[in-house]
Amino acid sequence: MSGTTFMSSSNLLLTSESVTEGHPDKICDQVSDAVLDAIIAQDPDARVACECATTTGLIIVMGEITTSAYVDIDKLVRQTIRDIGYTRAKYGFDYQTCGILISLKEQSADIALGVDKALEAKMGEMSDEEIEAIGAGDQGMMIGFACNETPELMPMPIVLAHKMTKTLSRVRKHGVLPYLRPDGKSQVTVQYQYGQPKRVDTVVVSTQHAPDVEQATIFRDVYEHVIKAVVPEGMLDDKTKVFVNPTGRFVTGGPLGDAGVTGRKIIVDTYGGIARHGGGAFSGKDPTKVDRSAAYMARYIAKNLVAAGVADRLELQVSYAIGVARPLSLMVETFDTGKISDERIVQIIDDLFDLRPAAIIRDLNLRRPIYKATAAYGHFGRDDIDAPWEATDMAEAVRRAGGLA
Repeated sequence: MSGTTFMSSSNLLLTSESVTEGHPDKICDQVSDAVLDAIIAQDPDARVACECATTTGLIIVMGEITTSAYVDIDKLVRQTIRDIGYTRAKYGFDYQTCGILISLKEQSADIALGVDKALEAKMGEMSDEEIEAIGAGDQGMMIGFACNETPELMPMPIVLAHKMTKTLSRVRKHGVLPYLRPDGKSQVTVQYQYGQPKRVDTVVVSTQHAPDVEQATIFRDVYEHVIKAVVPEGMLDDKTKVFVNPTGRFVTGGPLGDAGVTGRKIIVDTYGGIARHGGGAFSGKDPTKVDRSAAYMARYIAKNLVAAGVADRLELQVSYAIGVARPLSLMVETFDTGKISDERIVQIIDDLFDLRPAAIIRDLNLRRPIYKATAAYGHFGRDDIDAPWEATDMAEAVRRAGGLA
């Protein structure tokens, strides 16, 4: 979407979705990150690329892990499924009786060659202080985004969608709506006028439920305890379209209803489709994988730039080559909202932020077990988890550098 289109349109509808922690794909993300956390807690330098798949009565854990740590993965997987809420066979999935297959091997030695020592270090292009810098764990491009339309500096559609699915989970676990089951989705369409949210146009909530509950009861309860509890006052009106379980029934859910795979909800994980996406998933990957760490750094930079008033909306793209420490490219888009030129913004980023993988890991303190909490309800815009990429501690330095202080 061009900046001109976004800022000049008097009636633009933008939609984002979220899924609950009991969605099959999110089960897999949480299992992958639970394994990562358990390993990195014992061995901060571990190399982890843990994937997961699930279907009826089965979890498969696979990938490449190089570590000195020992983790009882079978036990860890069952604890994760139990915490999500699949505790009874009648829910279609049960942590005690599901089958678990584990197929793990060490990281490829060819990949390790580039990650252990960056190309620049091999060629003598780094100083002694920098010689330990690691290379990027893969090639690819990563996106960071921020906007000032919500306190989280995130797009409103994805903020509301996440809050709805999180509220669905909370009212289920706290017994407010005890007939709910772990699987569920939300979708929120927001109407924008000239770049600003005006109203919520459409809400869709689909939630797994017990078979003996009537559709009218589910609609009433979800509208009162989830939708109205989340949407800001004045954003719902008599023209807002609301759909709750629009098929009329959602009893079969979770892995019984659909297969799940790690990394299949990358738009839910990021900006809800409002910003571009580099393509790489996050969950199950240690911070040497720039798919994850550089995406976190790009969000950190974008958020600090918007917090500093450099732009109202800002998207950042950075790219890497495997085994090379320094980024290959850096691009900024401000959607016609920049207070200074995009070229000047790129220079500020170059001056204030180090985008080499080792520096990202150091500056965001990423060799810690902080990842499972990110695996449901989004990686960005969170103040309820330990997410150092959400800090705005560089905003004042950005203001000074941009002459905005």
